[in-house]
Amino acid sequence: VYMQEHPEVKITLNAQPNDQYDQTLRTQLQAGNAADLVETAAGTGQGRSLIPLAKAGFLEPLNDTVTKIVPSNDKSQFVLNGKTYGSPTDLTFIGLIENQTAGAAAGASTFPADWDSLKAACTSAKSAGKSFLVVSGAAAPNTGLMAMAIAATRVYAEDPKWDKERAANKVTFAGSDGWKASLKAITDLKDAGCFQSGVEGAGFDAITNGLAQGTSVAAFVPAPAASQLASAAKGQKFVVQAFPPANSGDKAFGYASNNYALSISKGAKNKAAAQAFLDWLAQPENAKKFADLDGGLPVSGVADLDLSGTVYEPVADILKNGDYTGLPNNNWSNAAVYDALASGVQGLLTGQKTAGDILKAMDAAWDQ
Repeated sequence: VYMQEHPEVKITLNAQPNDQYDQTLRTQLQAGNAADLVETAAGTGQGRSLIPLAKAGFLEPLNDTVTKIVPSNDKSQFVLNGKTYGSPTDLTFIGLIENQTAGAAAGASTFPADWDSLKAACTSAKSAGKSFLVVSGAAAPNTGLMAMAIAATRVYAEDPKWDKERAANKVTFAGSDGWKASLKAITDLKDAGCFQSGVEGAGFDAITNGLAQGTSVAAFVPAPAASQLASAAKGQKFVVQAFPPANSGDKAFGYASNNYALSISKGAKNKAAAQAFLDWLAQPENAKKFADLDGGLPVSGVADLDLSGTVYEPVADILKNGDYTGLPNNNWSNAAVYDALASGVQGLLTGQKTAGDILKAMDAAWDQ
């Protein structure tokens, strides 16, 4: 769209595998040969997070046009020492994506509303030759995302400000009953036969193939992928869901935040052109175009949207009522905390780690 409106500009996409992106980005930034515009993450807790990248001198400050579109409650995740280093792209809901067509074929036409109904759905799916959940056990980003999605109902539904309390040393991961329950849930899901066979060694292709081919019902992936899967797997219906709460009657809860951003690399050869693109993207009509193409939601005003008939219909009340918080690791002290969680869950799946091991490692990483 931008190139159609600006024929003098040519934009070339340099796609990278998601499970290698963080390391690739840092390598390119250190070498000074990164793309002019790079995808970054809000806050501090990932390898691509823009605050530590800005502190390291890898990113270019952006102008006031971008600063104005950063939601006020997210300023600390995009602004460092009064300067903005990332332009939020869209609001991302994090939970599960469900193939409803596969769910109906597996005898799970209604998405589970609590823990007991989830285990029943797993049994039903297994009897139908499917898995209710598909997880990329060999891909740390996905194992970490699974743990956080479960923690939405076990930790953050009760205390949305838990991360701030951890930053103030009022709580710890190892001392949190909610985090213990979240990791125990992963072991329980495996024992209940909820995961696909060979989950420990599965890559991201297990998710795309499992959902698109209907051999699995749901996966822990960001909401924008629902629209992409629907385009690739014609005739199948995909929707966004929140992970079920532990008990019947507990409120549904999830994550929705401006997780991703576009930043200008310090070594960019076309800084003015890159900033011009971000200025264009900051316009409301263009921001909506981006969100629609990406399958996400606009940066602001989500509570006022009519989401009926969209992939977001199952979580519309969550978004309307504000029953969500931002993605936790955006606020964690450094990327090593999420690494400890993600790699730890891999060990949990293979039986090499315990929940206690993982939570102690997360605390140690936080304090390093």
